[in-house]
Amino acid sequence: MNQPLQHTTVLLDEAVNALLGGGGDAAPAGCFVDGTFGRGGHSRLILQRLGAAGRLLAFDKDPAAIQEAARIEDARFAIRHQGFSLLGELPAASVAGVLLDLGVSSPQIDDPGRGFSFRFDGPLDMRMDTTRGQSVADWLADAEVAQIAEVIRDYGEERFAGPIAKAIVAWRTQRGPIGSTAELADIVAGAVKTREPGQNPATRTFQALRIFINAELEELQRALGASLRVLAPGGRLVVISFHSLEDRIVKQFIAQHSKEVFDRRAPFAAPQPMRLKAVARIKPGAAEVAANPRARSAVMRVAERTEVPG
Repeated sequence: MNQPLQHTTVLLDEAVNALLGGGGDAAPAGCFVDGTFGRGGHSRLILQRLGAAGRLLAFDKDPAAIQEAARIEDARFAIRHQGFSLLGELPAASVAGVLLDLGVSSPQIDDPGRGFSFRFDGPLDMRMDTTRGQSVADWLADAEVAQIAEVIRDYGEERFAGPIAKAIVAWRTQRGPIGSTAELADIVAGAVKTREPGQNPATRTFQALRIFINAELEELQRALGASLRVLAPGGRLVVISFHSLEDRIVKQFIAQHSKEVFDRRAPFAAPQPMRLKAVARIKPGAAEVAANPRARSAVMRVAERTEVPG
């Protein structure tokens, strides 16, 4: 009998403490959002610490996450089978905290049927939501060289994007569509001439295609903007990123809204007040990284809403 795939939640206590405001003795009330339920690590700890009047709303695209969430029997908890960018549908200033744990979870990576990893041979899918949308295999079957190269370069920061794209199109022209992760990994390995020690040649390409097919960066940008509208004054925004593209977006967003904005066309007008206050930047400690190597690239940024949304 197959054992269920396990997931170790990164920065578990740190994220929940930051979201709830430091983990004091008082049981928090209000509505909190876990934008990426995953396998429920953050959500379960939030529910443990919430007061009776508190509520937790989770979002997740993955049907397996929705199935796992159904095991939580708590009247304070609800989940939506949606991406977290739709948190903007919530009423303005109605949320006491938003947590976004970005990227892909260990069960998704470790399930060959999902196609996220070059370590296992499986169908070339990579969709977070397997009930809708186009798989990576479907997209690669028709995309042009320039399109493929742009995606791999922009989302994977891959300097061999051009040769990889040409190799992909040459393969499908000669042999038909690329259907498996092993085929794609072999194609990339043949096109990448050098690579950093210890890094598989396909790492950046797989990252790029996953981010692209799930529109991850675009969804993050929409969710960050939505958080400004739905967070109540004093509400916390907590975001855990796992690569530089995500973290750069979060860092720049917090910086942009953590300063007063002056209208140069009206020099004597009062500036628009800052909308966020940067609170913390936290990385996993050595003990957590040793116990869970996938935590090594994580960066958590925390900000607080400073004024009533307009």
